[in-house]
Amino acid sequence: MERLWSPRRYEYIANTSVQKSQDSCFFCEAAKNPADDAVNFVVHRGALNFAILNRYPYISGHLMIAPYEHLGQLSAASKEVTDEMMDLVKRSQTALLEVYKPDGFNIGMNLGRAAGAGVADHIHMHMLPRWGGDTNFMSTIGETRVLPEELSVTYQKLKGNI
Repeated sequence: MERLWSPRRYEYIANTSVQKSQDSCFFCEAAKNPADDAVNFVVHRGALNFAILNRYPYISGHLMIAPYEHLGQLSAASKEVTDEMMDLVKRSQTALLEVYKPDGFNIGMNLGRAAGAGVADHIHMHMLPRWGGDTNFMSTIGETRVLPEELSVTYQKLKGNI
C-alpha cells in the first residue's frame, strides 16, 4: 500500500480547530511589513491591495488579492480599492497564464462564514488556475490535496510577474 504524506495539512487542521483571536488577521499581518513578503508569500503589492499565495492552496498558483484595509464587506470598500483589486486579478491571470499555462481559472469571493469564507472579516478575491482533469478523488475521499510544488517554488515563479 502506498502512503501520501501531507504534513502541511496538519498545520491547517490544527490552526482551524483552535478559536482565533478577533484581534488577529493574517491578511493585516502580511500587509504590515514588506520586508517579510517572502515569509508571508506576498507576491505583489499595489497601492491599495496586495496579492498573496494561499498557504493552504487548492492547487498550485492559488492566489488571493486583498485590500490593505481591514474590511468585512465588499460594499464597504471604496471604488478605488475594488478597481485596483480587479486590476490585480487581471494581472494575476496574465502572470499565471505565462508561468503555469492553465486551461482555465476559478475567480471569486466567499463573503461571510455561511458562504464559506475562512477569513470572514477581511475581504479577499481567490484566483485559482485550473487544468482539465486536475481534480481527483483525493480531495473528496482522502481529504488531502495533491500539489506538485512547494509554496516557496510558487512564490519564486510569481514574485515580480504580477
